[in-house]
Amino acid sequence: MDNPNIQALADLLTQTAHAHHRAFIATDGVDPEWALWYAGYLKEPLADLLQTPLTRSRIVYELIRLDDEADTSVAPWPVAYAKDLLAKYG
Repeated sequence: MDNPNIQALADLLTQTAHAHHRAFIATDGVDPEWALWYAGYLKEPLADLLQTPLTRSRIVYELIRLDDEADTSVAPWPVAYAKDLLAKYG
């Protein structure tokens, strides 16, 4: 990856996924409202990485959009999400 921010953001997304799984261990990570949890966890670190404050609502929207549009055959989801978010907000 030529942009170090892509890797940093991909790492943050991976860390968030692991934290979410730990928080929902009783359900093996299953949480139909996962994007709400992610948004709360990501709000501050995402603003730092993107140099743009985003509301939790905006983060939820972007995560759901990215999940709906995900093509994991191209890149692992954290990298694909990072590239998209950086292109749009970075």
